[in-house]
This record gives sequence, structure tokens and C-alpha cells, in this order.
Amino acid sequence: QVQLVESGGGSVQAGESLRLSCAIYVYAHSAYCMAWFRQAPGKEREEVARIDSDGSSTYSDSVKGRFTISQDNLKNSLYLQMNSLKPEDTARYYCAADFFRCSDYSADFRYWGRGTQVTVSS
Repeated sequence: QVQLVESGGGSVQAGESLRLSCAIYVYAHSAYCMAWFRQAPGKEREEVARIDSDGSSTYSDSVKGRFTISQDNLKNSLYLQMNSLKPEDTARYYCAADFFRCSDYSADFRYWGRGTQVTVSS
């Protein structure tokens, strides 16, 4: 029903940028929420940012001002532009989607990609 495929990860130096992409294959729906999560080894999964079908977005404090989430509805794609990367941004990044409004923080995402690795060295 819903397939998500991430790409764009890699290894960079601190201060550099990366752009992650997520191709979303989903039957058209009137309302949805898409998000980026990350998980570093030995740490809990952390939500990085989310964006609603109306384009409104929110960010975690750890990435606010450095990362930008965006979507291209014509290309069925979700993006995460990551600037001024830090070693603590090193993690596997996952995109997620579901058919609820992003304002519902009690809802869990049912659809996930397999992730793409981001490694930032100092």
C-alpha cells in the first residue's frame, strides 16, 4: 500500500551539507503526515522533522535552523536538507508516513523506509 525508499546518505566532514530524499509510493490520500527520524547506535530513535500535507512543518530543537524538510507532491518525494552537519548528527535516517494530520503527536507512523546512513566526522 505504501512504500518508502530513502537515498542520499553518505560520509561528510563537520560543517558540510547533505540532502536526503525519500521516494513515496502511496495511493492518493487527502491528508497525510511525513517525517524524518534518525537512530544512532545505542540510542533511541529520534524524530527530526515532520511536514503536513498543507506544508506546515516542525523540527526537533537539535536540528532547528540547520535542517529543512520539504516535499514535492508532483514527484511524490520528501526531502531533508541538512546543513552545518555535526558529528552528533551521525545516525541512520528514516522517512515515515501515515494518513493522519501532523498535529496528532499521539499517532504512530505505520509506514517506514529502510533508512540511509549519514556519518559526520570531525
